[in-house]
Amino acid sequence: MSEIRDIALAPSGERKIAWAKRYMPLLNSIEEDFRREKPFAGLKMTVSLHLEAKSAVLCRVLMEGGADLRITGCNPLSTQDDVTAALVSGGAQVWSVYGCTPEEYDRHMAEALSFGPNIIIDDGGDLVSMLHRSMRDLLPQVIGGCEETTTGIIRLHAMAREGALKFPMLTVNDARCKHFFDNRYGTGQSAWDGINRATNLVVAGKNVVVAGYGWCGRGIAMRAKGLGARVTVTEIDPVKALEAMMDGYEVRTMDEAAEYGDMFITSTGCCRVITERHFEKMRDGAILCNAGHFNVEVDVDWLERHAVSVCQGRTAVTKGYTLKNGRTLFLLAEGRLVNLASGDGHPVEIMDMSFAIQALAARYIADHRDSLPLAVLPIPDDIDYDVARRKLATSGMTIDTLTEEQEKYLGSWAL
Repeated sequence: MSEIRDIALAPSGERKIAWAKRYMPLLNSIEEDFRREKPFAGLKMTVSLHLEAKSAVLCRVLMEGGADLRITGCNPLSTQDDVTAALVSGGAQVWSVYGCTPEEYDRHMAEALSFGPNIIIDDGGDLVSMLHRSMRDLLPQVIGGCEETTTGIIRLHAMAREGALKFPMLTVNDARCKHFFDNRYGTGQSAWDGINRATNLVVAGKNVVVAGYGWCGRGIAMRAKGLGARVTVTEIDPVKALEAMMDGYEVRTMDEAAEYGDMFITSTGCCRVITERHFEKMRDGAILCNAGHFNVEVDVDWLERHAVSVCQGRTAVTKGYTLKNGRTLFLLAEGRLVNLASGDGHPVEIMDMSFAIQALAARYIADHRDSLPLAVLPIPDDIDYDVARRKLATSGMTIDTLTEEQEKYLGSWAL
């Protein structure tokens, strides 16, 4: 029933999953709770994530909780075929293949949704969009869902403003234990892991341009600085731009930075951040890549249409585009998520926290299925604190607690 590359790849995938699980104590503790409590018994769930070892651990935790689970990818270049083989070998139903076409990608999502899920776990908003556009007959069965990313949450808020959203969605990315750590430290490390694997070039001394100074951009810039780069940040938000300046970075427009940048990394969630007028100013050999969810931040279509020649780069998903001015620009990972298309994604311990929030948010939906308002909803503070306490405990850290006197003091206005 599943559609994957090759079931014979399962042993390799199992080794990856076992390695990740060893360093995911939060999910392991939640798995013990779910195995005992079965919070998803009788519920159908569709999950769309970057399918690699860490997300496989999450999927197995949800299955231990009693979920009737179907799984699909959320990006054509982030699926690891050996991991999906291991999931299927272990009894999961999966529709995802590395390098799938846009038509196959849509078909895989449709297959994963076709049994009528009650809970959605989405990454980027494609599942929710498909349900609302072409599978509307399944909407009444959905009691709620969770969204993993900034990009997906932007789409959800747009749907809510237009009155289009038909079931409640929890914004996992807005949880502090997600974006403070996943977006900043996770993206900061994994983006450079992907860039370094794809290029094998030194970062020290280079002019690195980071587009966007949200939590992902902060992490990318911080790691670039640590590697010895001269960092420039481009922004549209004056407050974030000021913060970047105070953090020690140059702040310029992309038009200005295009003239001297050696490496460009986008992390905005917007489209056409780097386009024709920027390409034509760039140095020969400039490196372009994207750390946002969709492959629209670098204008790949313009490069494909207007390059006078295209050559293979150092890796299978790197292309060199030679422009009319004779300069060649190198695009990593086809403009898709460089940390996953050219690397293994975020570090294991980081995703342990993010996926712990996903698992607990899904349980919250199951427990409150009859009382959730039709809206885009924040993650309850109790879930954030639960994950933070578990993480501190597994790290051997302890914190203070307020005394009764202190609680009274903080809650009083008559001091």
